Amino acid sequence: MADDELQKLAHIRQAFATRNYRYTVHAEQQRIARGILGHDIEAAGASAELVEDYPQHRYGPCCLILGHTASGRPLHLVCSLRVTVDIVTVYEPNPLEWEADLKTRRRQE
Repeated sequence: MADDELQKLAHIRQAFATRNYRYTVHAEQQRIARGILGHDIEAAGASAELVEDYPQHRYGPCCLILGHTASGRPLHLVCSLRVTVDIVTVYEPNPLEWEADLKTRRRQE
């Protein structure tokens, strides 16, 4: 993993460890609609793995991360890389759209 990717992950993990993050309105709505609890998001953020990088995102540079809840439920979170990390959205990855590793998109045919 490149140094840049390691720095992004360290920043995101630190934000969750220190609770230096916030939800966008969209993320909060999606969290509630999908039955995802705050402690689930914190656990997923603490175990974050970088999936995709979005340097031109409308919220500024963002990353898609994969993390797991304490019970092992996989979650994808799009997080900004601002000083205070914004959670842009959160969802459980759909196995029809992602390979078994949940980090590789399935090819659309």
